[in-house]
Amino acid sequence: RILIIRFSALGDVAMTIPVIHSLAVQYPQHEITVLSRAVWQPLFQGLPANVGFVGADLTGKHKGLWGLNSLYSELKAMHFDYIADFHHVLRSKYLCLRFRLANKPVASICKGRAGKKKLVRRHDKVMENQKSSFRRYADVLEKLGLPVLLNFSSIYGEGKGNFAEIEPVTGPKEDQKWIGIAPFAKHRGKIYPLELQEQVIAHFAANPQVKVFLFGGGKSEQEVFDTWIAKYPSVVSMIGKLNMRTELNLMSHLDVMLSMDSANMHLASLVNIPVVSIWGATHPYAGFMGWKQLPVNTVQLDLSCRPCSVYGQKPSWRGDYACLRDIKPEQVIAKIEGIVG
Repeated sequence: RILIIRFSALGDVAMTIPVIHSLAVQYPQHEITVLSRAVWQPLFQGLPANVGFVGADLTGKHKGLWGLNSLYSELKAMHFDYIADFHHVLRSKYLCLRFRLANKPVASICKGRAGKKKLVRRHDKVMENQKSSFRRYADVLEKLGLPVLLNFSSIYGEGKGNFAEIEPVTGPKEDQKWIGIAPFAKHRGKIYPLELQEQVIAHFAANPQVKVFLFGGGKSEQEVFDTWIAKYPSVVSMIGKLNMRTELNLMSHLDVMLSMDSANMHLASLVNIPVVSIWGATHPYAGFMGWKQLPVNTVQLDLSCRPCSVYGQKPSWRGDYACLRDIKPEQVIAKIEGIVG
């Protein structure tokens, strides 16, 4: 029985799927349990039968030290043989300490902070491609004596999601090209300016052979989408229309996804869809490129200040976010058309 711990964020949790799926298929005799935030459970529903899920309530009964002790008691009762910490933050470190004291084999992720620091420092950058998160997760399993060949293709195997499940919302596809656009990210350093993003949307909205689906969530994002939909009636906002499981289903029927360096790049990657990804303050070299996504489908500028941040949260050194503002909509459109034809 193997326990895998990864609490957040959505993109990082999504990046565990190719590794856990590969592990489950190659070790069918083992029971694998994923411990994460309960809200991410839909991501794990399409995995092999030997993968289970435990939802942690980190804002409720599992909050704070008392809550972690309660969570440990629940986990201890499940009699795990190995503990794989894919997160290595205070919460997971504490749980791992408890398991170690109970003489359970524990292995934790090495995040490679030194290499990433050299990549994003202001002067004397070392532009070396860092190990991917997928490889780092697999390394944790290898430390436990469970080497994994990463050969995952899609949560739907060689196929796609059940179209009948989403057709009432999306309408029939027929001969149209379907483009998903996820214009937002957690931090400003990852978001392509919305006025430029709108030019990309306008270009494809004008083509009757193309249908554009907007992906996002939250009030402020919905307000932006509502403005765009009023201008471009053929564009469809998916906010509030599907849950996470059916949204993955829809993504499997897209021809391409346009995403920032954000969770939607990883979700589309889980259903084997090509992603055109825009990179500003961050860089694919930090190890967060989507599963099996091609470097040729990235859009980024070669600036001496890039990358300035691993996660995109630091303010622009130049103050003008030129790394994003200077990307022309035509560049993005050309990448998308290169895929959909």
